[in-house]
Amino acid sequence: MEGRIVKLNGLQRRKIRVRKKVKGTTERPRLSVFRSNKNIYAQVIDDTAGKTLAAVSTRSKAYAEAAGKDSKKVGAAKLVGKLIAKIALEKGVTKVVFDRSGYIYHGRVTALAEGAREGGLQF
Repeated sequence: MEGRIVKLNGLQRRKIRVRKKVKGTTERPRLSVFRSNKNIYAQVIDDTAGKTLAAVSTRSKAYAEAAGKDSKKVGAAKLVGKLIAKIALEKGVTKVVFDRSGYIYHGRVTALAEGAREGGLQF
């Protein structure tokens, strides 16, 4: 199907536009965020090697051990940010590039970024 035109939705267009500028290197990997309706996921990715260095989500064991049962969405995102910072610092990563993945920097995305900063990561 050569020449097929695919119409992208707004999120996909913003994600491509952000990803053009944000690249993760060995010295400064990319902190990528994915947000679903229920959960939030964060990964520290070295794009030059193509490897994920650390990953945490609201579905992971590390989150379940640290969180209470009634953690709301924004609070959960902040805790995920702190946990990703802790794991990244254990692996020797102190500086990252924040990749919001096309999401607006508001609400849970902002909370995750603030949690990561509080945890010790530098953007």
